[in-house]
Amino acid sequence: MNILLKQQYTSEDFNTHCAFLFPSLEDIPEKWLSTQELNFVKRVNTNSPDETVIPVHRANYSWFCILPKPNENPAKKLENIRLAGYQLTQFLHKERIDELHISSFHASSLDLFALAEGIVLSSYAFQKYQNNEKKRKHQLQTLDILSENFDYKQLKELEIITEAVYLCRDLVNEIPSELNAKSLAEILKQKAEEVGIRAEVMNKKKIESLKMGGLLGVNKGSTIPPTFTILEWKPFNFINEKPIILIGKGITFDSGGMNIKTGTYMENMKSDMAGAATVASVVIAAARLSLPLNVMAFVPATDNRINSDAMVSGDILTMYNGKTVEVVNTDAEGRLILADALSYANKFDPFLTITAATLTGAAARAIGKYGIVAMESHARTQFDLLKQSGEEVYERLVEFPLWEEYFDLIKSDVADIKNSGPAEAGAITAGKFLEYFTTYPFIHLDIAGTSFTNKNDGYRGIGATGIGVRLLISFLQNVIQNHQNS
Repeated sequence: MNILLKQQYTSEDFNTHCAFLFPSLEDIPEKWLSTQELNFVKRVNTNSPDETVIPVHRANYSWFCILPKPNENPAKKLENIRLAGYQLTQFLHKERIDELHISSFHASSLDLFALAEGIVLSSYAFQKYQNNEKKRKHQLQTLDILSENFDYKQLKELEIITEAVYLCRDLVNEIPSELNAKSLAEILKQKAEEVGIRAEVMNKKKIESLKMGGLLGVNKGSTIPPTFTILEWKPFNFINEKPIILIGKGITFDSGGMNIKTGTYMENMKSDMAGAATVASVVIAAARLSLPLNVMAFVPATDNRINSDAMVSGDILTMYNGKTVEVVNTDAEGRLILADALSYANKFDPFLTITAATLTGAAARAIGKYGIVAMESHARTQFDLLKQSGEEVYERLVEFPLWEEYFDLIKSDVADIKNSGPAEAGAITAGKFLEYFTTYPFIHLDIAGTSFTNKNDGYRGIGATGIGVRLLISFLQNVIQNHQNS
């Protein structure tokens, strides 16, 4: 989609399809609409308060009056505007509108940013394999922002953030026969190098030399060798001596291994690499935004399949740091590859490491699609800032504890630790397992409930949502802001 900005414009620019953002009915300028049009808008707004987008059809074009639900909470107010952007796109798609002008009256540039963000994110569709034109979603081609207050820095940020979400969604939505450990690494390396990021892809031979037993163990059932991709954005003006490391689970397809998934549980397992797509998209966005931070992404990648050599329950794996893990469930594989990555991160002495992973069904069952299960270890200040970022972009965190008692649930009689515990506290024991491999400030994000949806979910769409991308970009921006204010 092309996103354009006009800071100088005339009334002629409104003689086309336009959407106008009004904080309230009282903010609609006198004589902007005809008496009949204004009465119609007032009637709809009064009788159907959930209809935040009210179309006014004229001879050759349509105007859309946007009256988002008011809210005292600034973050919820912006979220309501994004959702109004989603409602607007439903009209655009139905009427097959290719170009739209948006403007605002008495609304801030942040409000207009949220509206544009909602429109752009709602316009995404993964249609690579859809040949039936009748089923293909009509997509807006050009969005023109008409505003004296909106600046080109905001325009660039809007483009980069939404494109990062698009990249994440594209990667997660891609089919397993096309996206495997090798092709994922190749795509990430190419995308990273295009924007000046140092990219390294470790192949199986290198991974074997590093003795990453978790990644190699999960990969035993696959015919495609594993990869471990490292992306590093380290500009000349970075403000953090110690890097922020983002680690994403890169299971490109998860059959469950010998503990095979049954029924529909395997249906969307192409999305089990959403964590990898998230962290890579964030670091690429950080480079494009020229953020003065030393940020790295680690992407350990493999699929989890079954053959005669596959890992089985009862196996004991020796990890990168020498710790041993008893495998009691081959479908608890994501934490095994993340553990190697977390151990490897020790050599960089990170300021903070964040894992993003579709790790447990327990997280999804606990809070559903409305939040991200999160845990922290020795990172209270950073966690509070991340939670604040989540509130701001409406990708909210729900904190679960990492109390020491939970470690008792994953103690092993035959190894240092086992890879799964009982059914209860499943999201926490997974986080506790990861914590075991850290020696630095650590935050874990379980995005199992938020990363993929089978039903249309507003501007988050259907299929891959990209949730986590805006959260982590906002967090990095807030880290910079805090540094500047200190």
